[in-house]
Amino acid sequence: MFGYINVNRKELSKEDEEIYQAYYCGLCRQLKDTAGVKGQMLLNYDMAFLILLQTGLYELENEEITFNCVIHPTGRKLAYINEATAYAADMDILLSYHNFMDDYRDDGSRTKQLLASVLKKDCERIRGKYPRQVQAVEDYMRRLGEAQTRNEKNLDIVSGYTGEMLGELFVWREDIWAKELRNMGFYMGKFIYLMDAYDDLEKDTRKGSYNPLRYLKRQSGKDYETFCRQTFTSLMSECAKSFERMPILLHSEIIRNILYSGVWTRYEYLQLKRRRDREKEQERTSKKSGGQATLAKEHR
Repeated sequence: MFGYINVNRKELSKEDEEIYQAYYCGLCRQLKDTAGVKGQMLLNYDMAFLILLQTGLYELENEEITFNCVIHPTGRKLAYINEATAYAADMDILLSYHNFMDDYRDDGSRTKQLLASVLKKDCERIRGKYPRQVQAVEDYMRRLGEAQTRNEKNLDIVSGYTGEMLGELFVWREDIWAKELRNMGFYMGKFIYLMDAYDDLEKDTRKGSYNPLRYLKRQSGKDYETFCRQTFTSLMSECAKSFERMPILLHSEIIRNILYSGVWTRYEYLQLKRRRDREKEQERTSKKSGGQATLAKEHR
């Protein structure tokens, strides 16, 4: 489910891009400090967004660290680390553990079982620190599994499970902003779930795997793409409304970049890829038809 809450770097100022990268590097270093090198394997942009959101809302002070990066060895790098970084790292570990376990249960992958086992101790620590969030993730995994078993076709129900879970993770502190954060996480979670289903539809159709959009596509036919686009737009509109109701000034332009543009980068990539695939298929069909016509003419 990771990978959809990205920044659109083309539309960021150089200063904002450097700030965003510093928070991302901070998350990487925090994951290493929290869970060792294995933690760095879990690094993703989705949790960098959560750090930016919490930092902007609570106007947290950063510890600025310069360091040498093994992956990007040219020059020293800058990392921003604060309380929200530690929280996001814990939520990253928690989600990753349950995703690995879910994959292991689905396909018996020993690799995923091993990855989950090395995170188990960290998850027990997180359970003691954030029991509400842990319970939300465990309930989510159970409900999602039940939905898959009964082949749930109602998009609102099945995507709502992800929304409710992410809403709980967005609420770091139970305070006056909890309602807006839950609402924001709810709609973003639904968006993530449905975008992931949209992304995986062709693969899931080939494998016969559960995907609630398989039923929708059969029923809606030519209206499928329009429905998906309108649904994605509506969900992110509601998500953005909650953000705009909060008094966030710090890093607000980076957050808006993600909410209004960055989340669409994967969708736009898929549209471009599918258009090119159709063009290639049309070209192959045209060449094949032309070749057959030439052979028929020569035969005559």
